[in-house]
Amino acid sequence: MAIRGTYSVGAERKQRIVDAASDRFAADGYHKTAMTTIASDVGISEGGLLHHFPNKRHLLLAVAQHRFEASAQWWDSLPADAVGLATLDFMVDATRRYLAEPGLIQLVVLVSAEAADPSSPAHEVYATRYRTAVASLGARLRAGVDHDGMDPEADYEAIARECLAISDGLQLQWVISDGQVDIVAGVRAHVARVAATLRRQSGPQ
Repeated sequence: MAIRGTYSVGAERKQRIVDAASDRFAADGYHKTAMTTIASDVGISEGGLLHHFPNKRHLLLAVAQHRFEASAQWWDSLPADAVGLATLDFMVDATRRYLAEPGLIQLVVLVSAEAADPSSPAHEVYATRYRTAVASLGARLRAGVDHDGMDPEADYEAIARECLAISDGLQLQWVISDGQVDIVAGVRAHVARVAATLRRQSGPQ
């Protein structure tokens, strides 16, 4: 019982650290946030923080994973009829949510560079994110065949992968341009083209 209690306390503290780091990274940016600041936010010593996360890169990866999980939970919370063409509209809403936390856009782009290295812990985190996101988004889009009369022959998994590529690519350009790229408008234009294509290929409604 004591061991389980200790584990529970440790897991709770670890989550508090990730939550505090997410808030700090979102507000101040990754590079401008000191580990001592996060430790202070949680009410522990820097040594206590390093016990859970040996360095700032480990914490960065945990925050990126936390963001992916929060995004997945948001999608899971949508109404049951948020499929097909409605899914494309919700992609625009999701982009607005990302833009509300610009620091998190920066850190996810930052970690993505490490994800290209198969030996990095970030590699599996990002690989899992893409597998699950493509499968989930593809299924939501495919449901539009019956719900909206969309093209039954379309490759919805490929379309989902393309939508994610557009979203992530625009976020990278947003970071590089210091926020000058309108990523909401970019995603809106892309999903409008996708919707028009799927309607046209499905024939008269």
